[in-house]
Amino acid sequence: MTLVGNWSYPTAIKFGAGRIRELAEACATAGMKKPLLVTDKGLADLPVTQSTLDILEAAGLGRAMFCEVDPNPNEKNLEAGVAAYKAGDHDGVIAFGGGSGLDLGKMVAFMCGQTRPVWDFEDIGDWWTRADADAIAPIIAVPTTAGTGSEVGRASVITDSVTHQKKIIFHPKVLPTVVICDPELTVGMPKFITAGTGLDAFAHCVEAFSSPHYHPMSQGIALEGMRLVKEYLPRAYADGTDIEARAQMMSAAAMGATAFQKGLGAIHAMSHPIGALFNTHHGTTNAVCMPAVLAFNAPEIADRFKTAADYLGIDGGFEGVCAYVQELNDSLGIPRGLSELGVTEAAIPELVKGALIDPSCGGNPVVLDQANLTQLFMNAL
Repeated sequence: MTLVGNWSYPTAIKFGAGRIRELAEACATAGMKKPLLVTDKGLADLPVTQSTLDILEAAGLGRAMFCEVDPNPNEKNLEAGVAAYKAGDHDGVIAFGGGSGLDLGKMVAFMCGQTRPVWDFEDIGDWWTRADADAIAPIIAVPTTAGTGSEVGRASVITDSVTHQKKIIFHPKVLPTVVICDPELTVGMPKFITAGTGLDAFAHCVEAFSSPHYHPMSQGIALEGMRLVKEYLPRAYADGTDIEARAQMMSAAAMGATAFQKGLGAIHAMSHPIGALFNTHHGTTNAVCMPAVLAFNAPEIADRFKTAADYLGIDGGFEGVCAYVQELNDSLGIPRGLSELGVTEAAIPELVKGALIDPSCGGNPVVLDQANLTQLFMNAL
């Protein structure tokens, strides 16, 4: 099978090894003549980023980059990015990197023409309608990890540096105009990032599949996404140069983010405040929370996961799936408890407070209240 494609669902996606070379063409499609590449500090000086800037420069599109992006980007990073965008008189954003670079880049494009503070556009009710849609700059997304799927998302997660809460900022026009998914860009990921981002994609699929909301298209995508992670994440982890495994994981990441239109749940409701308070890696945190959440949701999801177990080739139905999840975590060096990530029992009341207001709560198949969340955090410690 040739792992190359041109897809228009959920947006235009140029998928395949080496397709970063089509970046200038993507800029023309998006109407960009002077783009700003937004990425994180860790990627800024790496060859993968510098070669991408070479492509832009060779095409007469400049070589502008903003990289003051933290692992859990906040409104201060955003303000600095918007200032850089305006100072450079740019006309679009290339969001480049993992979840932090993609999320922050999308928000720079979103906020560069707004007059209200970013928190006014949090994913609450119809707050997104407050934005001036015509002032949102065009966006091209180029993922360099296979996990968050932010490249095909209509929202970004930004941490409030004052309250230490992660907030989801949503607008339909935040969905990138063009996405370039080039698995060659992920070859250099270290093992722990390969594991954490891959399990983030898996968590998206698991939670979308678990969500009680009706969305059969997402349900099917989530199921196949789980299969791809099961088949190819161990291979990508064992051999980072396995381009087939890298490509299939990049597909799984985009599929997970597409599927969770159906809803997320307790895994993300817990992970977001943990990341905000303890600055943990998001995907790794999801993975640590997953076994406890699966057990908690068992009364509502056990039957549907019998079908998933059959499709995934896992014996033992739901119990077999739970056992497999823990085995997968262990094989990828994921800690067995949140305490190994630095989370303390004393912090649980604050974490519960953050989880209760997280939009992910709404997609959990079992109601998440203060008592249930407190118990979940304790179980995951």
